[in-house]
Amino acid sequence: MSITPEYPQRKSPRADFHDYSGGDYFITICTRDKGHYFGKIQTGDIILTEIGRIADAFLSSLHEHYPYIEVPLHVVMPNHIHAIVSIFDKPGVPSLRSALSVVIGGYKQAVTRYAQRNNIEFGWQARYHDHIIRGSRDGLKITEYIKNNIAKWDSDCYNI
Repeated sequence: MSITPEYPQRKSPRADFHDYSGGDYFITICTRDKGHYFGKIQTGDIILTEIGRIADAFLSSLHEHYPYIEVPLHVVMPNHIHAIVSIFDKPGVPSLRSALSVVIGGYKQAVTRYAQRNNIEFGWQARYHDHIIRGSRDGLKITEYIKNNIAKWDSDCYNI
C-alpha cells in the first residue's frame, strides 16, 4: 500500500510525434496573470519598460548562450512575447530534455533573475505555447503575424 497520494498525470501540451530538438517553432510566452510588465502600446509603437528591454535583449542574444539555436524574429508585447526559434542539429543539443524546453526555460529564468536582482515586480505564466512551423507557407503566415502584432494590439486576444 502506497502512502503517497495518487496525482493525475498532467497531459503534456507538446506533440507526442516530435522530439523538439530540431526544427522551427513559433513560441508565445505570457506574463503571470497577463500583467503588462513589458510596456505599453502607444501610437502604434511599443514603449518598453526596463524588464521589457531586458526581455527583448535576452531574446536577441539567446543564440550566444545556446549556439544550436537562432531567433530570426521576435516581438515583445506588453504582456507576452512571440518568437520564431530555429533549432539546428549540432553538437551540444540537449538529449534528456527537448532542446526547445531547455532554451525556453533558460530564457524565462534569465529574465526572472534580472527582475529579482533589480527589485522589479515580474512573473511568467507557468507554461508556454509552441507551434511547430510546417513549411514556408506556415512560416510566412507566422512572420506576418509577428510583424503586425503591435499594429493589431487593439484586437489582440492577449490585450486584456
